[in-house]
Amino acid sequence: MSASIHVNNERRQQVAAALRARVPDRCILSDPEDTRPYECDGLAAYRQLPMIVTLPDNEEQVLAILNVCRELNVPIVPRGAGTGLSGGALPIADGVVISTARLNRIVRVEPYARLAVVQPGVRNLAISDAAGSYDLYYAPDPSSQIACTIGGNVAENSGGVHCLKYGLTVHNVMRVRVATIDGEIIELGGESLDSPGLDLLAVFIGSEGMLGIVTEVTVKLVPKPATARVIMASFDDVVTGGNAVASVIAAGIIPAGLEMMDRTSSRMVEPFVKAGYDTDAAAILLCEADGTKLEVDEEIARMTAVLEQAGASAIAVSETEAERMRFWSGRKNAFPAAGRISPDYYCMDGTIPRKNLAQVLIGIEQMETTYGLRCANVFHAGDGNLHPLILFDANKPGEFERAEAFGAAILALCVEVGGTITGEHGVGMEKINSMCVQFTREELDAFFAVKRAFDVPMLLNPDKAIPTLNRCAEFGKMRVSGGVLPFANLPRF
Repeated sequence: MSASIHVNNERRQQVAAALRARVPDRCILSDPEDTRPYECDGLAAYRQLPMIVTLPDNEEQVLAILNVCRELNVPIVPRGAGTGLSGGALPIADGVVISTARLNRIVRVEPYARLAVVQPGVRNLAISDAAGSYDLYYAPDPSSQIACTIGGNVAENSGGVHCLKYGLTVHNVMRVRVATIDGEIIELGGESLDSPGLDLLAVFIGSEGMLGIVTEVTVKLVPKPATARVIMASFDDVVTGGNAVASVIAAGIIPAGLEMMDRTSSRMVEPFVKAGYDTDAAAILLCEADGTKLEVDEEIARMTAVLEQAGASAIAVSETEAERMRFWSGRKNAFPAAGRISPDYYCMDGTIPRKNLAQVLIGIEQMETTYGLRCANVFHAGDGNLHPLILFDANKPGEFERAEAFGAAILALCVEVGGTITGEHGVGMEKINSMCVQFTREELDAFFAVKRAFDVPMLLNPDKAIPTLNRCAEFGKMRVSGGVLPFANLPRF
């Protein structure tokens, strides 16, 4: 667990006074008691009390705060709803948190253009609620969609259970309006099918608050499908279940959702939501089809045939909308349900090629013995995005450290099979060491070059996502080439 670093009180007073000269006092929190709720995001194992928290009411105040921080050389951490799971919104001891919670207005919904323009503090689910009267909705649906905001979704490139068919945030955002560290407003993308210049929108989405502060987002809306049904397929072992995922995609079927849960996950969530899961199965797949009734019936029949041929021991199909929602409720509530069987859990996020699902699941099972901890596997099987839940008890000395090591080993395995260390949770502080496993010095230099192009003073979330060469050296991830140790002048620990 990380301990808070205390900040110089004179520095706090200096920065707070400068901020109050530019923005209303109600937008500034500087008393430690008031800033305590912002000391972490959803990764509560890492905590740091911020020096100051700001809650701007509008774009002009965001620019004013950025100008103060630039002038006084104060690092900045942007924050949405704080539901992130990688420590991306972890404060910096001598820094300012900029919360976009008050920028929560839906500017407009345009049903004919099928788009919505919203401020970053608007909740993910609220966009679909606003578009619902036009029979439209916003497709990316993270499990935290009832609370997470679109600004945070943009920062982390969030997905959800329907990302296989409808894509991640990057595939559903058309334009972002951004406040830069220079105190200017830029717009990336546009409301048309293409926009002039380089495609910097794709660079910005997923940049974890390191390139600018989002002040407005234009998202795509899609028509609500006429109907949807879900197959729950049971398997006697996880290898067969993992191979079945690849079989569905290989058959040319792109389900609206294709999720997998192992027995540990099913058994922890079933008493919690009573979703009707087969708790005797080693693994279950949830496969959804949506569209017209004819399309859905045909796709359900095709998927059923593929799953039976792939070795499913039992198959159940939702017959009503209530039953479909019940099937999904278990998957959506898997994370909180972990509290029923463990005092604490550590949620990882990595992505692998679908063909390696079985191999990686076997590897995770072996790691449970190595690290002496249980792991519940819940993930977006269709696109290979894993969410292992490592179960531990923080009150037992050394268990959290073992959980961290377990998580790092899972990410290393993801890289080994051709995957990546993150899918939709971001790197933040949680996986910054694992970046040293995946990327070379030249690649990290390129990442920093992009950041410097947007943020010359390096004040926006400066300690997150991209590891310094010193950090990689300390982490011990170095390569010897031609008998020469790179960065020989750096100290080793």
